[in-house]
Amino acid sequence: MHFKGILSAAIMALSVSAAYAEDPLKIGMITTLSGPAGYLGQDIRDGFQLAIEQNKGKLGGKDVELVVEDDGLKPGNAKQIADKMLSDEGIKLFTGMVFANVAFAALPDILDGDAIYVSANTASATFAGKDCHPNYFVSSWQDDSQGESAGALAQSLGYKKAFLIAPNYQAGKETMGAFKRFYKGEVVGETYTGLDQTDFAAEMAQIRAAKPDVVYEFEPGGLGIAFMRQYQQAGLLKDIPMVVHPASLDQVIVGAVGDAAAGVKVTSHWNDDFDNPVNKSFVAAWKAKFGDRPITYYAAQGYDAALLIGTGLEKAGVDDLPAFRKALLTQEIPSVRGSFKFGPNQHPVQDWYSLKAEKGADGKMVLKTDTKVLTAHSDSYAADCKMPAAD
Repeated sequence: MHFKGILSAAIMALSVSAAYAEDPLKIGMITTLSGPAGYLGQDIRDGFQLAIEQNKGKLGGKDVELVVEDDGLKPGNAKQIADKMLSDEGIKLFTGMVFANVAFAALPDILDGDAIYVSANTASATFAGKDCHPNYFVSSWQDDSQGESAGALAQSLGYKKAFLIAPNYQAGKETMGAFKRFYKGEVVGETYTGLDQTDFAAEMAQIRAAKPDVVYEFEPGGLGIAFMRQYQQAGLLKDIPMVVHPASLDQVIVGAVGDAAAGVKVTSHWNDDFDNPVNKSFVAAWKAKFGDRPITYYAAQGYDAALLIGTGLEKAGVDDLPAFRKALLTQEIPSVRGSFKFGPNQHPVQDWYSLKAEKGADGKMVLKTDTKVLTAHSDSYAADCKMPAAD
């Protein structure tokens, strides 16, 4: 009996150890799921989860669990969530934050906590240059690239006078400067709006008075829907064209505003009509799961963030940062964009395209890829990054 008891205890201990070893790796997703911009975080979440489901609950061959929390677009919330995930749940791998001001509140604790952050959207200049960090990776873009691509497009179209408008927060200010970096014409006006603003009557009056050749507008999510509708209702669209980047005219906004999007020029690093195997698989899987729900670049970036993490996990765990980092920096990374590589600051080097809003066969407005605007475009801060050793 004594021997049997010992044997049973040993078998039970082995079973417990095996179960513990098989616990999935938790990935913390802090994102915006509520309010006018809530669909942005929802799409990042669902794109990321779709990649997990396509790989039968795994990324890089390892079982994973996505732990999702809504920051409500409040920096304080994001910081509290990050602290809880780090201390209470022992999470060492994070993603998901949509807005720069939210990310600023949570990122220091994540990075100082020896955890890894993979951005699926916002990527401020702060972490792209001299304050770059070996634990910080970006699967989307460096924020300035959006404004730079729009500025390059406005310049190529020959517009001489531009009016600029963006929300009054870090990314809004950065995109103003980014646009002017590539646009060489005259800026006849620029103004900042609130992050929760939905009435733009005063701004419409400012634009009308300034008489620009083109308006560069950055208003993400529901703000962009409200702005685009009011721009058309004010009669400005027929007289003053707009050049925007994808945060101001994604597939959801196009569907919501309909004809108000006609003629608007938009730049993007991705579109659902990109002809490469990874994108075709993603688009087909999204349509199979979500039907006619629009596929935004936020969903594509969430999907790419998961694929990127999988590339690292295939070679190393998150506790071995040098090996994890080496896997991401030296191997080919699958992406819905096709070609994907990192610059020295662990931000993407990628192409940017001009898209046009037009009516599809069903009469609904859609975005179609037109021409390339920038080739293998890096960000303006990479040269200032002296990446410290990962270990």
